[in-house]
Amino acid sequence: MTRYQPVENNKILAQNRENNQQFNQLKQELEKAGFEVILALPPKRGAYGLLQVTTKKIWINPVVFDLHIALPTIIHESVHASQLCAGKGEITALGLTLEPINQARPFFQGYRDIHRKDLEREAYTVQTQPNRFELALSLLREKCQL
Repeated sequence: MTRYQPVENNKILAQNRENNQQFNQLKQELEKAGFEVILALPPKRGAYGLLQVTTKKIWINPVVFDLHIALPTIIHESVHASQLCAGKGEITALGLTLEPINQARPFFQGYRDIHRKDLEREAYTVQTQPNRFELALSLLREKCQL
């Protein structure tokens, strides 16, 4: 089994320069909001990103850079961070009125727990919007009062 070592910011290879800058900006905003962003293999097998609610740690699997999905991954996790800030320590749905694109539906429809399904629906919906970066940044700043 291959083990990933933490990746330093200066060694990140992202899809393009703009995505790299947006990734780094979201990472910095998450850290300002009190989250620790760890570029390493998440503790949950197979996860690209993971938010641990109790410690406010966010893992980003380094493979997302090779797959060119680093920006959507950190956007997804930033939505969960916004949900945690909005719930004041308990993760709660934001009540977004956006509709998910059809291609995103299979990613959250499989959850049986309705609360978890709502949380994932919001995260997948935001990450697939054309203005996803601005939307994620706005939610993070509003809900985490940055």
